[in-house]
Amino acid sequence: MAATHPLKDSDRQHAADNRNPGMGAGTADRAKDAASNMADKAKDAASGMADRAKDAASHVMDKAKEITSNAGQRVSDAANAAEKRADSAVHSVGSGMENLAGTIREKGPHEGVLGTATSRLASTLESGGHYLQEEGIGGMADDLTNVIKRNPIPALFVGIGLGFLLARATSRR
Repeated sequence: MAATHPLKDSDRQHAADNRNPGMGAGTADRAKDAASNMADKAKDAASGMADRAKDAASHVMDKAKEITSNAGQRVSDAANAAEKRADSAVHSVGSGMENLAGTIREKGPHEGVLGTATSRLASTLESGGHYLQEEGIGGMADDLTNVIKRNPIPALFVGIGLGFLLARATSRR
């Protein structure tokens, strides 16, 4: 709908200012200042919230790192304890083999063919027991790795043979 009032836009503004003398240029400036202050407060509040969110995220990350580190340490501790138990068991087996070698030497025949066999068996048990006590599981694994590296084809055939024997032993026939 078209304006029917013959006043121009500038006249209308002037008339509005005259009708409400308290709404002058000062009031508009105060309104702008108030709006600006509100905008600054909103920015500050948003910035504060963003900082708190960053702090919370950082705190969560720190906790996650701490939990992960603790879990890793627990796994490492459990692995070390298992390794110590295994080495202790291997050491005990080695000690038992050496004791058995001593018993065989004492109570077995000392002369003839049986005496020679008894002596060799006792020496083999004694050296095997000593090896187990000295090397442990880590040394045995290193030695096995070296044997496989030096003899890869026979090691492959041994692996195939062991696999075949395990399959036969576990089959349901």
